[in-house]
Amino acid sequence: MGKGTKEGLRVVLDTNVFVSALLFRGETAKLIRWWQEGKIVPVVTGETYDELVTVLKYPKFRLSAEEIKAVMSEEILPYIDAIEVTHHVQGKSPDPEDDKFLSCAISGKTTYLVTGDKGLLSLGKYRGLRITGVRDFIKKMEKK
Repeated sequence: MGKGTKEGLRVVLDTNVFVSALLFRGETAKLIRWWQEGKIVPVVTGETYDELVTVLKYPKFRLSAEEIKAVMSEEILPYIDAIEVTHHVQGKSPDPEDDKFLSCAISGKTTYLVTGDKGLLSLGKYRGLRITGVRDFIKKMEKK
């Protein structure tokens, strides 16, 4: 589905991690470089993708429709692997709204779910999936 090699480490980045990488840069900007280089492949479902677009529309980010379209078409779409949910997770996350990220990760056969969400982080692991924060994920990737 795009320019990415799709051979990198398959990961789910939750919405707050995507937004931080795209808008606030800093340490999380390394994620953008890594997905553009093919080191990681962000995996999304229709539901997680739609949530990202919705959040980017929040007034606090002050992004125009054109800017959102440009970000999605230039920095996201060429590099992601958009999948169908084949494994529906329910009632595993402290916040039921976050189960969609677990569903995405398990369905997409990812190694990591990278999140800043305390509820998801409290799980640590789920069915072989490693649930980790951004800093820890970056440290692990830099050791490779």
